[in-house]
Amino acid sequence: MQDGTLLAALDLGSNSFRLEIGRYQSGHIERVEYLKETVRLGADLDENHTLSLVAMERGWACLARFAERLRTFDRRQVRAVATQTLREARNRDDFLVRAQAILGFPIDVIAGHEEARLIYQGVTHLLPHSDERRLVVDIGGRSTEVILGQGYRPQRMESYGLGSVAWSNRYFPGGRVSEGALRRAVIAAQAVLDEVLEVFVPGSWDAVYASSGTAGALADMLGLAGFPPGLITREGIDWVAERLVRAGHVDAVRLEGLKDDRRPVLAGGLSVMLALFDLFGWTVVHRAQGALRQGALVDLIDRASLETDVRERTVRWLAQKFQTDAAQAERVRSVAVRLFEQVARPDPNNGRFSQKLAWAARLHEIGAHISHTDAHKHGAYILDHVDAPGFSLAELHRLSLLVLGQRGKLRKVESALDDELFVKQLISLRLAVILCHARKDPDMPALQLRQGPGPVFTLRSIAGWAQRYPQSAWLLQEEAHAWERAPWKLRLALA
Repeated sequence: MQDGTLLAALDLGSNSFRLEIGRYQSGHIERVEYLKETVRLGADLDENHTLSLVAMERGWACLARFAERLRTFDRRQVRAVATQTLREARNRDDFLVRAQAILGFPIDVIAGHEEARLIYQGVTHLLPHSDERRLVVDIGGRSTEVILGQGYRPQRMESYGLGSVAWSNRYFPGGRVSEGALRRAVIAAQAVLDEVLEVFVPGSWDAVYASSGTAGALADMLGLAGFPPGLITREGIDWVAERLVRAGHVDAVRLEGLKDDRRPVLAGGLSVMLALFDLFGWTVVHRAQGALRQGALVDLIDRASLETDVRERTVRWLAQKFQTDAAQAERVRSVAVRLFEQVARPDPNNGRFSQKLAWAARLHEIGAHISHTDAHKHGAYILDHVDAPGFSLAELHRLSLLVLGQRGKLRKVESALDDELFVKQLISLRLAVILCHARKDPDMPALQLRQGPGPVFTLRSIAGWAQRYPQSAWLLQEEAHAWERAPWKLRLALA
């Protein structure tokens, strides 16, 4: 990546949407601009996990303002990620379709472990580099992430379904606060976090860092009240809790440094922080400057090169974990990508989609580790449910659909067949699997795939190919029949 390149990260959180713009310079990112708007998307997620239209409109309006700032950016310079609220929302696609059209960039809904990984990257890249063992905690609007790592490398990551917005709505309705309500909220938070001590054993870290809104608000209030700056202490949060209970309502509490946009979710965030202090027995926590959005910026730098792209490391890890045949995976990858490049229109994005096809090809046999019977279905299930660092939920699902659709009837992936780019990826993968059926390199110079007219693909061979490879020719005839009932067709011109 060239020095001076501008990068942008958007964090679509449950409470706030944040835009961080930085300039890449000599391996580091210098802040250029930071914008934040309180959207409270998670506050209007009902008991059926449905987002209200009012909440979605608040989000769309915010993204329209952010989009104006990002007009001069291209796709490789922007990473937008959405977290717990959109993970939960049943109607998230209703929000995302319009949101992406407004923003002009894709929005990745990321899994809890991926959120935790990005948080850790954001926190540690704004700390001095050292071998310090770090426990990082992030209390968000509807989820709380806990990460243990050393230096820049996370080692254990967990995401728990509680946060400042969710707990404020549930235990402090209307902003009312009482000693009993606070006690119930802390006990409930401890119940959700019950297994945290089994995963994160006390004594396995040197320092604790807390990031994001709740931690920042508490550190600001405590610093202005005379407590040690940059720290959150047990004495300090007990003092805030006492003041809050005495006020009886979040609107009545008077604490210097408490901003109006944080006030409605203060009690919920505080109760989760108290639960963490109780469970771990902490006396002091350091306020972290970095957070999810800084981690997303770091990830953009890593994605600029395949050597540093976390997704590439994840694919290698999955291939090793499920003991795939490396030679066959590489063979299918090479053929699939070559076929795809023959039908993909010249487009700067095609390299990105070619890479995703390559990853699917390298993982197309991971289900065979479970059973050779319906291995493609097992592989698809794995990809839809695995914790895969670097990947968004949508990316994993696309890989899952490609692996599921690599052979057999097309009905199981028919919902995706209206996406022309997906169809080109799929037909390239299916043909590659067929052509590599003997687990040998096929005669690729003898074959050519073309699209047109219309939704028709034609596979041609040079004279004599079908006679030299009769089994491949027969399998290709079966493949052409499989496409007969689909909106796309495969025609063969085998000589």
